[in-house]
Amino acid sequence: MTYAEKSSRRSGGRKARTAARLSGSPEVDPCPPGQRGGQYRPLSDQDIAAIYDTAIRILAEIGMGEVPSVLADRAVEKGATVGTDGRVHFPRALVEDIIAGAAKTVALYGRDPKHDIEIGGDRVYFGTGGAAVRTLDIDSGLYRDATLADLYDFTRLADTLSQVSWFTRCCVATDVEDIFDLDINTAYALIAGTAKPVGTSFTLAAHVDPIVDMFDLALGGEGRFKERPFCKAHISPIISPLRYGEDAVDVTLACIKRGVPINAIIAAQSGATAPATLAGMLAQTTAETLAALVMVNLFAPGYPMIFSNWPLVIDLRTGAFCGGGGEISVMNAASGQIANWLGLPGGAACSMADAKAVDAQMGSEKAIAALAAGLAGTNIVYESTGMMASLLGTSFEAFVLDNEMLGHVTRMIRGIEVTEETLGFEAIKAVVAGEGHFLGSAHTMAAMQRDYFYPPLANRDDPNVWAESGAPDIWARARETAREVLASHFPDYLDSATDSAIRDRYAIHLDPARMRAPAS
Repeated sequence: MTYAEKSSRRSGGRKARTAARLSGSPEVDPCPPGQRGGQYRPLSDQDIAAIYDTAIRILAEIGMGEVPSVLADRAVEKGATVGTDGRVHFPRALVEDIIAGAAKTVALYGRDPKHDIEIGGDRVYFGTGGAAVRTLDIDSGLYRDATLADLYDFTRLADTLSQVSWFTRCCVATDVEDIFDLDINTAYALIAGTAKPVGTSFTLAAHVDPIVDMFDLALGGEGRFKERPFCKAHISPIISPLRYGEDAVDVTLACIKRGVPINAIIAAQSGATAPATLAGMLAQTTAETLAALVMVNLFAPGYPMIFSNWPLVIDLRTGAFCGGGGEISVMNAASGQIANWLGLPGGAACSMADAKAVDAQMGSEKAIAALAAGLAGTNIVYESTGMMASLLGTSFEAFVLDNEMLGHVTRMIRGIEVTEETLGFEAIKAVVAGEGHFLGSAHTMAAMQRDYFYPPLANRDDPNVWAESGAPDIWARARETAREVLASHFPDYLDSATDSAIRDRYAIHLDPARMRAPAS
């Protein structure tokens, strides 16, 4: 018997066993989202305390600039002071009182309750984010301007991906020019394409009410959104270094009024808007994220806010943003660790590959960052799916591949359960006294279902079988999977009456025909 024949026979046996497994009872998910992290600690407790103390000192001694009067007045009422330079200084006692009274968990609701998650503690969830202006075209393999149709397609693709726990706008609809229409249509694409928790941004405070009114329509009545807020607001209230952004503060206050949970994002860049040293950057960005926490809690104590310190990196040789690499990975892991140390629900960013193609560079950059953030116990990890080209682009194939990569990462975070059953003494004893192998035993079959993740795209065939099947690469396999989903998954999360009511009230740009499967 030739090697190829032996290989084929082995492959056939494995495929038969796989088919038998799949035809039996439903599998236990070996890597469900929400595993407990904290195994990776880039910072010691002493390190964190030093970073925190420096952050507190920054807020007290350097203070915040360009503070809108509505915020400055409220801060002074609570014990802040205004220096001769006009900067607002927050004393340690005020900041620490805010931390003590801040929300320790944040509920992210899905429109379908099966997607509800709670952010806090050391549980880890991965999802999307970003504002890419380019899409890696699934047909040409080249970048083009991102469109509203792309955003809808990314939303409904993510709706099918098990490791994507929520969906935040990943690309900007560059074909919608008016900023109000852009915000409205972005929110519409999210509620039309998924029942998972979502996130969006508001360009101006005046856009909050109309969009939340649309959410109420989608839920069936006035005030329904506030009962189960399924959409969080992504707001960057701080302009690094150490200044408030007036428009973002106004958006924050409008969101608080309507019950929109807040993801307060600080996105300084090393060596540009924050120190180049990693510790110095973490000290400044922790101070800035605390300044955002203070802002929210001065107006609404205990309001649901995610403490999202996203330290970003630039290549100091060129000034170009670097989404991948060891430095950004370790700093985002550290920022998640700091949020856990503070007892606050925290968010960080990862998997923002600099790679332009779906290639080895993409895979290594994404996996390093996701694994670091997840093992550090970062509660909610943004940008972890689909982001390419240093956040300038996003890819359908990368969405599919990242979901598989995150399955491996989540399995690693889950770790190893050591129990009487998993130690397997009785199973070893039975095999030694019996058939001499573990294949097909009840102990093995239970572990096969419970402990192992089987990637649908990664090729585990031997080289001969791979060659005989056309030597496919993983980009091609991911493209095929994405195309299959986009050709078949047209969710009906808005019934025709609700959709008509929304379209009567707002200028929705998505063609209804584009949101249905084409006729055969």
